[in-house]
Amino acid sequence: MLNCERIVADADRLLADELGAWERLRVRAHLLMCHHCRRYVRQLRLLVGALAGWHGKANPEQVKKIMDIARRGG
Repeated sequence: MLNCERIVADADRLLADELGAWERLRVRAHLLMCHHCRRYVRQLRLLVGALAGWHGKANPEQVKKIMDIARRGG
């Protein structure tokens, strides 16, 4: 099973739908058991969705930049 650090590292790929079937299954299994990571991914989805509403859909470079900022803690 994946650990929380791996979920944070792969969250941008998850949101961009860039994970393979096996990776996606492993991430989803972890999310079922870890409410902290579920909340983290849910907040990122809300953030990316809000940004899309303000400026149109975010491109992969913008998503990466947001993820880098989130990983650094602001």
